[in-house]
Amino acid sequence: MIFDSHAHYDSEQFDIDRDELLGSVLPQKGVVAVINMAADYESLKKTVALCEKYDYIYGAVGIHPECANDLPDNWLWTWKRCFPTRRSSPSARSASTTTGRTSARAKSRKKCLSPSWSSRKKHDLPVVIHDREAHGDMMDILRKYKPKGVVHCFSGSAELAQETVKLGMYIGLGGVVTFKNARHSVEVAKTIPLDRLLTETDAPYMAPVPFRGKRCDSSMIPYDAAKIAEARGITAQEVLETACENACRLFGITLPSAAK
Repeated sequence: MIFDSHAHYDSEQFDIDRDELLGSVLPQKGVVAVINMAADYESLKKTVALCEKYDYIYGAVGIHPECANDLPDNWLWTWKRCFPTRRSSPSARSASTTTGRTSARAKSRKKCLSPSWSSRKKHDLPVVIHDREAHGDMMDILRKYKPKGVVHCFSGSAELAQETVKLGMYIGLGGVVTFKNARHSVEVAKTIPLDRLLTETDAPYMAPVPFRGKRCDSSMIPYDAAKIAEARGITAQEVLETACENACRLFGITLPSAAK
């Protein structure tokens, strides 16, 4: 029951074995669903293509602020074409947005942020936020727009996590929770409501211990689940099953009965 709520399988790091990994290896290891995250203009179409090729791959189409300066003039038209015409379509389902971390990126960030939030509301889609050293900005945005969604790769304190959850958001935790110096992440894992937890990888990045420094993939999530379970005093299987249920609820996904 592994649900990876944040991965980048369109990354060139998977070019050598992507078909084998997604076509057989991950499903055989218990991966039942993956949300593939577009991050730049080129990855929009790649993400949709992965959704169409693999039944258990879903997509979030958004632009990371680090990529905002490279957008062509017609990016918005291309981006909107990635949305499915029906929610039952195995295609891109969620509007993905990210807060930036420096004032130099503010203009580009807003260039992507405004249409993302308006489309989210129009299509009733969840948002995916990467708050990187921008906790104040993130909270301001959440209070203003009151979206449904997830703060991916959550890096704040347990107190900030509680405030984020109160605003209706989910918390995404991945390999960082297994790192030796991950005191904040462990405390967040221990204290947030279990029904607001999502498991993720950020693959090919952020592999958990004992794979730190290697290419990450969705089959490594049980290592994160074991650490979260240890912090909460429950089983890793309970973490995996609950996180899967949470992700299905947030993203509006109904898993095939064979996957349950």
